[in-house]
Amino acid sequence: METQEFVSQVTGVPSHRVNARVKRMGGAFGGKESRSVQLACLLAVAAKKERRPMRCMLNRDEDMMTTGQRHPIQARWKVGCTSDGKLLALEADVYDNAGFSQDMSGAVMDRCCTHLDNCYEIPNVLIRGHVCKTNTHSNTAFRGFGGPQSMFITESYMTAIAEGLKIPIDELRHRNLYKEGQLTPFLQKIDQDWHVPLLLSQIREETNYDFRLAAIQKFNSQHRWRKRGICMIPTKFGLSFATALHLNQAGASVKIYADGSILLHHGGTEMGQGLYTKMVQVAAQELNVPVDAIFTPDSTTYQIANASPTAASSGSDLNGMAIKDACDQLNARLAPFREKFGKDAPMKTLAHAAYLERVNLSANGFWKMPRIGYTWGNYNTETQKPMYYYFTQGVAVSEIELDVLTGSHTVLRADIKMDIGRSINPAIDYGQIEGAFVQGLGLFTMEESLWMQDGRLATTGPGTYKIPGFSDIPQEFNVSFLQGVEWGHLRSIQSSKGVGEPPLFLGATVLFALRMAVVSAREDNGVKEPLVLDSPATPERLRLAVGDEILKKGTVVQKAGEKGFFVSVA
Repeated sequence: METQEFVSQVTGVPSHRVNARVKRMGGAFGGKESRSVQLACLLAVAAKKERRPMRCMLNRDEDMMTTGQRHPIQARWKVGCTSDGKLLALEADVYDNAGFSQDMSGAVMDRCCTHLDNCYEIPNVLIRGHVCKTNTHSNTAFRGFGGPQSMFITESYMTAIAEGLKIPIDELRHRNLYKEGQLTPFLQKIDQDWHVPLLLSQIREETNYDFRLAAIQKFNSQHRWRKRGICMIPTKFGLSFATALHLNQAGASVKIYADGSILLHHGGTEMGQGLYTKMVQVAAQELNVPVDAIFTPDSTTYQIANASPTAASSGSDLNGMAIKDACDQLNARLAPFREKFGKDAPMKTLAHAAYLERVNLSANGFWKMPRIGYTWGNYNTETQKPMYYYFTQGVAVSEIELDVLTGSHTVLRADIKMDIGRSINPAIDYGQIEGAFVQGLGLFTMEESLWMQDGRLATTGPGTYKIPGFSDIPQEFNVSFLQGVEWGHLRSIQSSKGVGEPPLFLGATVLFALRMAVVSAREDNGVKEPLVLDSPATPERLRLAVGDEILKKGTVVQKAGEKGFFVSVA
């Protein structure tokens, strides 16, 4: 829809004569939300001028140099708490590197500010968000949209408190967890859907966390050059377009043909996240037909007008409810025929009979997300509406082993437990959770962007920009869903929850587990200064954080051999 709208503006051609068709993408992760517009508009102007088709494909270097990336975010914070670690106040200035133009940087900052509490109740909060214009490419949407950056800041100040007060970090987190009925800094009430305490208690028991923590502490006391760490962190992620109320709507079109086959159109795009599959499942269940009776072609603005972005993990929520609305209309029209032929009569029989009776078998569905409508500056708890429709929640436990001499590491095990409501398609959701975690692992431990002095990106391809590979995936990787909880109050499609972005932050458990290993090495080294470990925790940063004094505690042996020069530390 945005491509259609901007192409219309730059060419002077009305939107109803511009058809933007989106083929199934091999990935997106946020960048497609606005960055398709730039190239499309250039080509549309050229096509109109030359009166012939235009095509352009960027290579990887060109794409990385021009598209933009996740917003780097820095925070300067002050936090107040009681002597036993109960949070009292937070004041923070948060700086968002927008690049040379605004793009979506303001909205990214909005989400960042509303996730600076993560899962903890802080009675007094003052947060100032600053969107900064800088001499780099313009940054844009990326999976998580400011949420992972802000929750990393949260867990950083929680770690500082725990170390300053000598309180175990897990105990500190537990003491400050939200309870049902409490308010977030943006005045959203924590309701009966709050399951983080249950998730924490279950994963702690299922992963044998306390035993493993003690074993790691024993391992570290016995090993000088290899250290281990473990970390357990919760997350909550708000679902809806928080600061753009008009985007929380969707349309769908369902057409039943006389032979019983069904054509489904909706405004969502397929980018490998399985949205088309889930939406076919929704329509099949609502119409009581097999999934192979339904076909979804490429998304196109000629079929669904004014569609919202497939973003903010809301693709299933919005489009699924619009499809349900269309199916409800068709079911009402088919009700007399089901009564005549039986409720389990095949759709071919029902559709043919309805056609002969001149019944309309096409329906347009529509849905707008209820309840939400946050107003900035309104601090009245009686009149303020929720910013988010609900929270997707999760917990992860990660265990790592660090090579103190090189800074390299391996993830020995990762366990994730998510509250995603009633899953429409568990296979898809498992894939989304695993993929998000690994992408988060990359964000927090290895993916580092470097720039030239004139603002040009230096890391423009796989040779200079490291993303997770096979060897970086946890050696043991377990994912499970929260079960046995009531979700009927959600009023989302089939009581499911958005899953694309929420698990990404849990990749930070790897960074904080690495931090535990580094702290153990620094203690061996006699370093007493507090550790500040920025993201990404690359091998270089980890090695420098350990310090050089540790080498002096061993015996360095150097010798030349037939195969080269060797250095070992005893």
